[in-house]
Amino acid sequence: MIAAGSTIGIIGGGQLGRMLAMAAARLGYRTVILEPQADCPAAQVANEQIVAAYDDPDALERLAELSDVITYEFENVPVDAAEALNEATPVFPPPEALKVSQDRVTEKRFLNKAGIPTAQWRIVENEGDLEAALLAFEGKGILKTRRFGYDGKGQVKFSGAKGEDAKAGFAAIGSVPAILEGLVDFTREISVIAARDEAGNIRIYDIAENVHRDGILATSTVPVSVSSTIAGLAADSARKLLEALNYVGVLGMEFFVLANGTLLANEFAPRVHNSGHWTEAACAVSQFEQHIRAVAGLPLGDTRRHSDCVMENLIGDDVAKLPAILAESGAVVHLYGKADARPGRKMGHVTRITKRL
Repeated sequence: MIAAGSTIGIIGGGQLGRMLAMAAARLGYRTVILEPQADCPAAQVANEQIVAAYDDPDALERLAELSDVITYEFENVPVDAAEALNEATPVFPPPEALKVSQDRVTEKRFLNKAGIPTAQWRIVENEGDLEAALLAFEGKGILKTRRFGYDGKGQVKFSGAKGEDAKAGFAAIGSVPAILEGLVDFTREISVIAARDEAGNIRIYDIAENVHRDGILATSTVPVSVSSTIAGLAADSARKLLEALNYVGVLGMEFFVLANGTLLANEFAPRVHNSGHWTEAACAVSQFEQHIRAVAGLPLGDTRRHSDCVMENLIGDDVAKLPAILAESGAVVHLYGKADARPGRKMGHVTRITKRL
């Protein structure tokens, strides 16, 4: 356990880093942010910012010197940098989790090896691979870059319609190494936020139902109407993944629920997750505090919720609705300190809480 007053290093200065820094401050910790953008959302609430690239050797050395433990807010942190830091200062979640999550093929293999089912998938290195994979999947699937895609970016959907061109689809993602995932006829998308500490203790939050628009999460609703069997399968999958990775911290895991009761894992993120923002308003211990507890060696907190809720992302010009939202009863608002409202940019979120039924 690191003592109160110690410093937690956070790689990444976006909204997730911001909320982690706020949670750390509530528990008596200082924070230092490594982020190339000056005055980033996280730096506005942290004690210090190192303005440098994530792989800058001098900046990494400085971060290690200042920090008693280091974590990160996004999964595209350079693995080499995380491994180098880990030699001097503990890094949680472990760099191995980054390595697995950064490549969709590696991720799918890892999930399947851990006994967690996913949609069918095929490796795509070139147009020929894509044509063969589409033939195997009856012309239907989602082509995704193996690395660096998020919020619907780096993806092309094939619906099986005539005229869809594999060559054009491969070119649309930049002709880079990719994966074709079979289309899944799902009834809903759900996610689990789960935490594990160094001793192997695990805590799991209630399942949320997620709705995406244009590839970006729009809302997360709790509770969700799924059977206890489905809920149990989701929780078991999260436990398997946490243990297989020897994980420390919070992760988010997304699933498809099929009409026949089958549950398929979509992907996981080795960090606090957008679909867990509701915990900030509806639980005594949010996912952000839970993550700080885990990486700092503190006891994990209670994951029970005291309220039902719907979390809505405020994207782009949605932030203009703020006066009306603030007038609502039961609306808990969190803005991220971003100056410019651009299309597709997450500016904040609101969690509308109601009495738990």
